[in-house]
Amino acid sequence: MTSIDFGHRSLPLRVGGGRVSGRLNVRTMTVSCGLIATGLALGVLALGVGTVMISFVDVVRTLLGQTSPQMHTLVFDWRMPRVLLGLLFGAALGTGGAIFQSLTRNPLGSPDVIGLDTGAYTGAVVSIIATGGLALAVPGALVGGIATALAVYLLAYKRGVQGFRLIVVGIAITAILGSVNTYLIFRADLWTAQMAAIWGAGSLNELLWSDVRRTVVVLGIVAAGLLLVAPRMRMLEMGDDAARALGMKVERDRLALVVLAVSLTSTVTAFAGPILFISLCAPQIARRLTRAAGVQIVPSALLGATLLVACDLVAVNAFPAVLPVGLLTVVMGGCYLVYVLLQQTRKELR
Repeated sequence: MTSIDFGHRSLPLRVGGGRVSGRLNVRTMTVSCGLIATGLALGVLALGVGTVMISFVDVVRTLLGQTSPQMHTLVFDWRMPRVLLGLLFGAALGTGGAIFQSLTRNPLGSPDVIGLDTGAYTGAVVSIIATGGLALAVPGALVGGIATALAVYLLAYKRGVQGFRLIVVGIAITAILGSVNTYLIFRADLWTAQMAAIWGAGSLNELLWSDVRRTVVVLGIVAAGLLLVAPRMRMLEMGDDAARALGMKVERDRLALVVLAVSLTSTVTAFAGPILFISLCAPQIARRLTRAAGVQIVPSALLGATLLVACDLVAVNAFPAVLPVGLLTVVMGGCYLVYVLLQQTRKELR
């Protein structure tokens, strides 16, 4: 008999002639289904809301191919890529944040706090300045994010990598790279500085179906690797000694998870610029909704997708001009940090 642990409730299953015992977390599944429904509903709403308003019925008819060519162009060619990329990018950011918070065992251990988003932005800025355009910004951001992750990992390494040390080193790297980015933009000519500043705001504007296809390919490769390594996260959460006792190669597995998480967040930065605080907020909010003992990848990814689509919907339609979604996520992240500080203060005063 094989035992697979999924949560708190037990559900026996028969496969062939044998018996497989599984434990199913009903609350986690319920929350995940609710997040899927919410994300899809927000996506359909985003397809209909804009300068030209489309009713829900017409959006559904368009999705089913029962509409005019003009409506098809508006929904599929203009709005659909933005919605799909919002869902994909949000899921990637939520997953990357969940991995880092699990590895560091700290709610502040997210890629934006550790400096990986800043490093990816540095790579993009260097590429923009070197070429005078956005042609190499995507590979530049990927290289910058991965290089920053390796630098943080190596500087934090001392007979292994501890979560607190990784966060402290990451905060220091973030400050340094932030200064470097500012210096590079000030030294660049006006046109190049404007392109870098627009990139740095974090936006889903002007993204096309070609970006959707490239994103799906990259994230698909990362997801395949994550399926192989992610089950070991739970063992790493128990501590290095316990993980080694279970036969894990701790540093190798930790480094593999770091590379996968960096690939997720750097991909988002490469295509859309640094969209901050989704990685920080989504895993912790998902953890509170599911009441799980640790950080979970699937609810974090689903909540990240829902949050980013919701923020982009507000950024596009709630203001006289279209705002970069990164501005909304920064505001959301600031409110979340204030909430966490207030909660911590209340606990200390009790």
